[in-house]
Amino acid sequence: MNRHYYISDNLDDLEAVENELEANGINTEQIHVLSEQVADVEEHHLHEVNSLMKQDVVHSGEIGAVVGLPLAALVLGGAYWLGWTESAAGWMPFIFLAIIIFGFCIWEGGFFGIQVPNAHFRNFKQMVEEGKHIFFVDVEPNQEPILDRVIEHHPTLTVAGTGTAAPHWTVAWQHKWHQFKRVISG
Repeated sequence: MNRHYYISDNLDDLEAVENELEANGINTEQIHVLSEQVADVEEHHLHEVNSLMKQDVVHSGEIGAVVGLPLAALVLGGAYWLGWTESAAGWMPFIFLAIIIFGFCIWEGGFFGIQVPNAHFRNFKQMVEEGKHIFFVDVEPNQEPILDRVIEHHPTLTVAGTGTAAPHWTVAWQHKWHQFKRVISG
């Protein structure tokens, strides 16, 4: 999936764009608005970026995993090399320690990530503080023409670039979850 970023200062126009995209087969879960005017975004029924997504928790957690994996491997390798696994306890304490170290590194990375803005949104920080809204859409390659066709009818949107989108499986899971909630709620 590809992520397309647009800048706007008109929530009414963004609401119209979102409705047109949804009418043409792009799911709500693929569309987001980053803004400091949360109440106004909600009033326009736009899909606002959730607070977890505004922080760098996932990216920093991934960095923690990259650090934790070699440390966990070092524990297991060191225990084997020193012959500690030949004791009556065997491998179990070292596997447990490796899992704890790996999990701690992921947790620590995520904890750091809570304190910093999402790496994908850092470039837009100034614009958001100035009252602009960042509208972004995650699309499959076959949905690109739909997005282009809708966007060309909205000249007030400024193209702000492209980036890496959420994985397809994440968006599909969110869509199925929202459908399930709608069925349950009646």
